Amino acid sequence: MWKSLKQECMSCKKCPLWETRHNVVFGVGNPEAEVMFIGEGPGENEDLQGEPFVGRAGKLLDDMLRMIDLDRSRNIYIGNIVKCRPPKNRDPLGTEQESCIDWLYRQIELINPKIIVCLGRIAAMQMIKPDFRITREHGQWFDVDGRKCMALYHPAALLRDPHKRPDTFEDLMTLKQGIKDWCDTYNK
Repeated sequence: MWKSLKQECMSCKKCPLWETRHNVVFGVGNPEAEVMFIGEGPGENEDLQGEPFVGRAGKLLDDMLRMIDLDRSRNIYIGNIVKCRPPKNRDPLGTEQESCIDWLYRQIELINPKIIVCLGRIAAMQMIKPDFRITREHGQWFDVDGRKCMALYHPAALLRDPHKRPDTFEDLMTLKQGIKDWCDTYNK
């Protein structure tokens, strides 16, 4: 099922983003992970390489993950709301998100993560609640469809504004404890 989903997604033409993409950025990681990270969409480096979070923001994300014993190749999965790069890295339009969100929902259904971590405002607005306020609600737990969900500042936002890093460090510690508590309880 995973292979056929990926093949279908790779040939998607549901919205105009397909016309300017180099690669569909399906996702990366362990498709049996208990924790799934979701970003908004690929940037230029991701579009060129076909993998999410590979540029400067990706390196920062990898550093953040290492701090809490997570690794994209071992125990998490990373996907995006949209699978193709919006021009000039702009926010994905609502119509683009609507056209693409089914791919993500099908990934979530197959992976069946216990915890979803949204990277940034757009992912949180789509996955947690439409009126999500990242500056007020980052690091807080939400129950969504039987899963624990949290949002962190997007790594690109942390590169632009290093003053957000102390809050993000605290959020990562909350996430680490939540993963331990939730997965231990769930796996009993």
